[in-house]
Amino acid sequence: MPRVLSTAITKLFNIRHPIIQGGMHYVGYAPLAAAVANAGGLGLVTALTQPTPEELREELKKAHALLAPDCPGALGVNLTILPMFKEVNYDEYVKVILEADIKAVETAGRPPGDYVKAFKDAGANIIHKCVTTRHARSAERMGADAISLDGFECAGHPGEEDIGNWILQAQGARDLSVPYVASGGVGNGRQLAAALSLGASGVNCGTRFMATVEAPIHANIKKALVEGGVGDTRLVMRSVRNTERVFKNATAEEVASIEAAHPGDFAKIHHLVMGDNYRKSFHETGDTESSVWSCGPVMALIDDVPSCEQLIEGMVAEAIDVIDATQGMVVQA
Repeated sequence: MPRVLSTAITKLFNIRHPIIQGGMHYVGYAPLAAAVANAGGLGLVTALTQPTPEELREELKKAHALLAPDCPGALGVNLTILPMFKEVNYDEYVKVILEADIKAVETAGRPPGDYVKAFKDAGANIIHKCVTTRHARSAERMGADAISLDGFECAGHPGEEDIGNWILQAQGARDLSVPYVASGGVGNGRQLAAALSLGASGVNCGTRFMATVEAPIHANIKKALVEGGVGDTRLVMRSVRNTERVFKNATAEEVASIEAAHPGDFAKIHHLVMGDNYRKSFHETGDTESSVWSCGPVMALIDDVPSCEQLIEGMVAEAIDVIDATQGMVVQA
């Protein structure tokens, strides 16, 4: 039997490997989430990528149908509670999640205090995304079962405090009483081993799962991730305090230029940062330049486009090799 990593996160979510595929707009669909679950991780369907609660219900049905009978992982849902361009009926999305018998919910944005009891009563475990341990402790008090600690390296929204994972994960070990995973900039098994050493019970990967066979996005986007490097992201929307780390392209540079001239005026950049723009890039055109789309500097560690199973098994095997190698560093003085 191959060796695996048993942690508080694998036990909490009943998964073989301590690897989570985080929620991602226009990426977190049934094929990817199910592939991650079938490979032994926690695969997440992104709720608000589905335009309506009923469409989420259908997507979850698709995901369940794709799970292997002896699936070693688990299927979950990401629910982000943030100010939106249009009104969102969160009550109905939560109702769909509960009726689909989902046992793992990743929440982000505003703490889902109003929904904690409903999730708990349904037997679901909540992992809440935080960029500081201060916020994480609040989530613990709210009832979160686990925390995803997102360092400044993460794609998407890294918050406004710019704390890198080298510090943030060590703070988690000191400050938190529930299990947590390292999120942001994670792309290989060496980093998984490092995260465990820092006190985390696993890792959350976003960008790395975008560059997999099962990720339902255009091949041009995957190619850009393979060819991209550590300097190929930039931050936008800092002036409106909704910072997002995105692929460095012509559209992102235009947003940054407008922000410099009109700081805090979201109306000036709204047409450029609309989510539907990058939905088209991801699913229709494959144009990497015409929209603002999230990704992280972990591109520097992405050299291929494996299946989810190949990626997860490879990460775990590498992490175990690294952990084994460190044992020889402890000697009698």
